[in-house]
Amino acid sequence: MIQNQREYNVTKGQIELLESARIHSQTAEGKVDPRVYRAMIAGIEDQLRELREQLHEYDELGRARSLSLTRTEDLPQTLVKARVARGYTQKELAKRLNVRPQQVQRYEATGYRSASLKRVLEVMRALDLKLEAEIPLR
Repeated sequence: MIQNQREYNVTKGQIELLESARIHSQTAEGKVDPRVYRAMIAGIEDQLRELREQLHEYDELGRARSLSLTRTEDLPQTLVKARVARGYTQKELAKRLNVRPQQVQRYEATGYRSASLKRVLEVMRALDLKLEAEIPLR
């Protein structure tokens, strides 16, 4: 998942490189085994599709009205998505939390594993999130 504008720009650059590679790989057609050529093109197409999906997801977050959270394991990624949806940079969230931007970067890079429950709740408040949940008692 793309977490910030820098990663977004890098992803766009990767797409341009892969599109260029796809065009240049057409010169290999007929010079290599057809199965190898098809596999090469399929690999490039798969990477392009995945990167475009990531760009699309990042763009869509800017228009999101709500986010879905069905598993507690997804909370860290949902916090990142919420930050992006709110239009906050990592630096802006850090300022709201009164921590260094590198701390927010670490939290997000590690899936908030080092963050206490208190800190996660502070992040949710800083992002102005309202969590509604139903917890089934099997």
